[in-house]
Amino acid sequence: MSRKPVPAQSGDRSRLEVAFDKPQLLSVLFGQYDQNLVALENRLGVYITARGNRVGLEGAAENVALARDVLSDLYKRIQRGEEIDTGLVDAAIAMASEPELDGIVRAEAGDRAPSIMIRTRKKTIVPRTPMQAHYMRELVANDMIFALGPAGTGKTYVAVAQAVAQLITGSVQRLILSRPAVEAGERLGFLPGDMKEKVDPYLRPLYDALYDCMPPEQVERRIASGEIEIAPIAFMRGRTLADAFVILDEAQNTTPAQMKMFLTRFGQNSRMVICGDPRQVDLPGGVAASGLADATARLEGIEGIAMVRFTAADVVRHPIVGRIVEAYEGVDA
Repeated sequence: MSRKPVPAQSGDRSRLEVAFDKPQLLSVLFGQYDQNLVALENRLGVYITARGNRVGLEGAAENVALARDVLSDLYKRIQRGEEIDTGLVDAAIAMASEPELDGIVRAEAGDRAPSIMIRTRKKTIVPRTPMQAHYMRELVANDMIFALGPAGTGKTYVAVAQAVAQLITGSVQRLILSRPAVEAGERLGFLPGDMKEKVDPYLRPLYDALYDCMPPEQVERRIASGEIEIAPIAFMRGRTLADAFVILDEAQNTTPAQMKMFLTRFGQNSRMVICGDPRQVDLPGGVAASGLADATARLEGIEGIAMVRFTAADVVRHPIVGRIVEAYEGVDA
């Protein structure tokens, strides 16, 4: 297979070949219609050819080395049974391009499992950006973590995955997921049904993350038994959340009073993650400043509390989402 003619080597250009010992896996590595190789070519500016079990790479020496590392990393992921898509290709490029994380990339490309990962019942989550790797470390090292940044950076998803992993292993006895019941810039009026039916639409993203990490029947069973609780922040008042992994999503839509109430629920043997985008506040006019902004200003630098700040560069959804976030970052809401 050769999609592009390879130009003659000149100047600082480099050329090398990578051999793979299991040719039957190469169709997965290359992707449908070679989409993964095309993504590599477009992102790194290299030319790729493939014959048999060998892949040829040509381009700037640094980019050729990066392409080799990414292909080796993706190949090892396939051998471990992971699914590969263009999003993961982009993530592997970002990780390989981060000098301080070279050790992590080499570990993932070797014969052992990656040194940073979260195992759940349904999948193994590995970091897709350097900041996600930092976030995973902080989730283990600190009791309270503020995850700040735009949509699509994995703030809530990674936190839910870590919570599920700790629930499965017995490190915590309960998983508590909460968020404010605030509409995103529109008034929906009175919703029909009982209390659960009224608040479930606001909590749907948390359910989605749970179902992605655990089989649906286990989620439902654990919800019924009380091991997993999903509730609006108003339901947290007066409680002490001990032996629990507690996640507050959309924290920018809390008031300072609500945030203080929530943070002071913290109990023994617990971990608390507060996720939010300070630039996406949906509080109605006349309400006090966002509780998330107030809390981060007050708690920055306190021992045991970590602040992880994501940017548009950490968006792991479709690449266009990152470009949209960048376009809005310089515009006042």
